[in-house]
Amino acid sequence: MGTSAGVPTKQRNVTALAIECLNTHGVQPNGQSRAANHNNQNKKSRPWVLIDCGEGTQQQLLHTKLSLHQLAAICITHVHGDHCYGLPGLLASAAMSGRRETLTIIAPQAIATLLEAYTITTELYLPFALNFVAIEEVLSEQGNTNKVNIRLSDQHQLDIDITLLSHRVASHAFGITQTIHHRTLDTDKLLAQGIPASALWGKLQQGEDVITEDGQQLCADDYINDEVSRTRVVVAGDNDTPVCLTAALFDTDLLVHEATYTHEVLTKIQAKNPEFDPMHSSAQLVADFVESSGVNNLILTHFSARYQGFDNPNSKTPNMAYIRLDAESVYKGNLWLAVDFDQYMVDGAVDSVGNQEGSQKGCQKESRVQYIGSARSD
Repeated sequence: MGTSAGVPTKQRNVTALAIECLNTHGVQPNGQSRAANHNNQNKKSRPWVLIDCGEGTQQQLLHTKLSLHQLAAICITHVHGDHCYGLPGLLASAAMSGRRETLTIIAPQAIATLLEAYTITTELYLPFALNFVAIEEVLSEQGNTNKVNIRLSDQHQLDIDITLLSHRVASHAFGITQTIHHRTLDTDKLLAQGIPASALWGKLQQGEDVITEDGQQLCADDYINDEVSRTRVVVAGDNDTPVCLTAALFDTDLLVHEATYTHEVLTKIQAKNPEFDPMHSSAQLVADFVESSGVNNLILTHFSARYQGFDNPNSKTPNMAYIRLDAESVYKGNLWLAVDFDQYMVDGAVDSVGNQEGSQKGCQKESRVQYIGSARSD
């Protein structure tokens, strides 16, 4: 929803990214693809997570089908204004739209101070509770799990882990892992054992052990096939040292990372004023690291306003071709340069766990990422 660094441009707003956590696992109706089913899923079951909230984010939301009532969590990577100035206004709009459900915010402790100041000085009233999770506290917890769990349903959950990055202020990456369990009942096995369809079948599918009328005890695990879909996306805040993400990128389907400049421009900026380092990454710096990490899908964002939105490598005007070629010089995976309202479908790998003899646990489908058009609905 926002892909510009520092300031908005006529084509780009400042940083904000929405991740819809849709339960599209399993067979789609009428043979539809997952991308098609994405647009048809019930609006009431479309939870989403907001990563960063630059000024104007709520205005961007008005051009999409995202609902503030379905917002499950807000994650703020760091305290610079182009990543958080839109937060108070968005919360106020959520209140005025009638939201009452508790909202989780995962952010630096300073963001809580900011919200307190707005509450006092502007009489901001929120009719819903904020579950504020301070990043500093999560990172200091023993066990080094660095995770926040959000349970969307009995079979659908998110684990959000946090990685410290390198920037002028404390900046972070959020690793969002969605896990969906799809349980199917082995009806053929039940019928073969002389157990006809009844209410007991429903209980077995819900994971309950049951006893038949003739006293036979049935263990749910013996009749359930559990297909587990896991999708992991890592979204990094401002960062001049991509190697900070080495551990976070394990088993990751997609990385979203800033690429504020080309490597040539970044080098010139650092040389021109040695006393001030913007502490951002170039497209080449990020792409070189991701190539060595083995991650096959990379979206670059957070571009300096100096780069115009068109793609023409022959133009003397800095444009997105400069960023693209900088990255492509070292990266051979799937590369996208983000545009406001761009929409991607990320399908994680699926593990199938059978109950029959000889069945095996293993990956049945590899992850993939595809561009599915603009999320702008007007």
